[in-house]
Amino acid sequence: MRGARRGAPNWTAARQPVAEAPPAPRFYLTTAIDYSNGDPHLGHAIEKIGADAIARYRRACGDDVHFLIGMDEHGQKVQQEAEKQGAKPAEWVDRIAEAFLDVWGRLGLSNDDFIRTSEPRHHRGVTALMERIAENGDFRRAKYEGHYCAGCEAFKKDDELADGRCPLHPGREIEWTEEENWFFRLSDYRDTLLERLRNDPDSVRPATRRNEITRLLESGLDDISASRSRIRWGVPFPGDEGHTVYVWFDALSNYITAIGYPDGEAFATFWPADLHIIGKDITRFHCVYWPAMLLAAGVAPAKSVWGHGFIKIGGAKLSKSAGTELGLVELIERHGPDALRYFLLREVPWDGDRDYPSTEAFIEQFDRRYTTDLANDLGNLLNRVVSMVARYRGGDVAPPRGGELAEKAALALAEYRTAMDGYLLHRGLAAAFDIVRAANGFVDETKPWALAKAEREGGADAGALDGVLSQLIAALGAVAAMLAPFTPGKAAEIWRTLGGDGSPPAFERLEASVAGLRAVRPGGVLFPRP
Repeated sequence: MRGARRGAPNWTAARQPVAEAPPAPRFYLTTAIDYSNGDPHLGHAIEKIGADAIARYRRACGDDVHFLIGMDEHGQKVQQEAEKQGAKPAEWVDRIAEAFLDVWGRLGLSNDDFIRTSEPRHHRGVTALMERIAENGDFRRAKYEGHYCAGCEAFKKDDELADGRCPLHPGREIEWTEEENWFFRLSDYRDTLLERLRNDPDSVRPATRRNEITRLLESGLDDISASRSRIRWGVPFPGDEGHTVYVWFDALSNYITAIGYPDGEAFATFWPADLHIIGKDITRFHCVYWPAMLLAAGVAPAKSVWGHGFIKIGGAKLSKSAGTELGLVELIERHGPDALRYFLLREVPWDGDRDYPSTEAFIEQFDRRYTTDLANDLGNLLNRVVSMVARYRGGDVAPPRGGELAEKAALALAEYRTAMDGYLLHRGLAAAFDIVRAANGFVDETKPWALAKAEREGGADAGALDGVLSQLIAALGAVAAMLAPFTPGKAAEIWRTLGGDGSPPAFERLEASVAGLRAVRPGGVLFPRP
């Protein structure tokens, strides 16, 4: 048999199916849903902005992200607040949801869904979850007598009170409650939860939160109420219409009801969640109650919970009654949404608190960061570099070259990726501004204007100036990509000014995209001075 002619097409190979690219890694990210007893404030905002930065970063890493936020609309506090406002609970929560959505739109959140616990889809999922827990034999009926904090929507032991008041809500009276409820057998899950935490320390982060939960579990757990008999506004308790589902059981379930629990396609695709982002004051509910509830229903717990810290004024959380609450809309309008996003995530360590002596000091530091970091360091750098490329090269950008600044930028980008992978957002921003500082120093050191003059006079070749300018453009391209999760609007503006299209690219395409920048487009002032 004669062999195939040399160079003949391999028809067998041509018929082979083309291998499909593997699906993108999935990343399901949630925040605590916000309670519908008042308008959005700065404490709500920092959590949502931080989560949004993580969601945008994971997308830039190539992940298929599902980012959920929402509203916790049931319970005693909402019922009482609606009555005080002369409204029905349903009307009140509609009004509050609208206010939150307006602010989240102003801040440019990129959430994929907005769950409200008053929605039918949530009620269906909560009912299914409670029925499965009941089928497992984990509810029992008993009488409860004890303290109840309406602010926390939680029952309190004597040792959790200070001078008879809740430390988190000292302005509220503690109620003595006596009622017959359905109880969840939380105590049965203590050993399982403790073993899980020891085997998977990343399931609760940062380390300070993990240590707190470990101590809590080691001290033992009591069974907890799963229903209330006197609250009308809520999800009916399955099998006992005289009770509603206790608000924390109701609220925590949103993370699965929003993606179609028990049998929705999105639930099968995205659960277990990769990350719950919450305030450190509700870690007990998310790191103890929630995983126990899921285990009782035969559902895997979320992979990780991150308990962030707070902005404080004079050592205390922001408080309207104490006169330390800061107007969120006013802060957005002061320097724009991206400036506020930058300030909060640069100033407040994502693994701790940030304390200011007064609200005036907070505003002064906001103004200082805006002027120094954004207007002077970053804005001036972009303007100087683009102006020099326009003046000395007619706007044309030379192909990127290696060099001192390129090496510093590569190192900072690696530090940024490490920080962001570990959810240390403040460190990620610091790494981005390491490049900004290095680039400003590089301009002062290399003096491109002097190189241009020497080139005109025959004292230097064109390569010297091209090398400096191309490194500066590449550094700014990296900065744009690094800032995109934090200041998406301004990052896109930087990228377009450098000659790119749309927004900064995903990280795997960053080097090639920067290399493709060929002509700058001088624009307006990036961060106008007040």
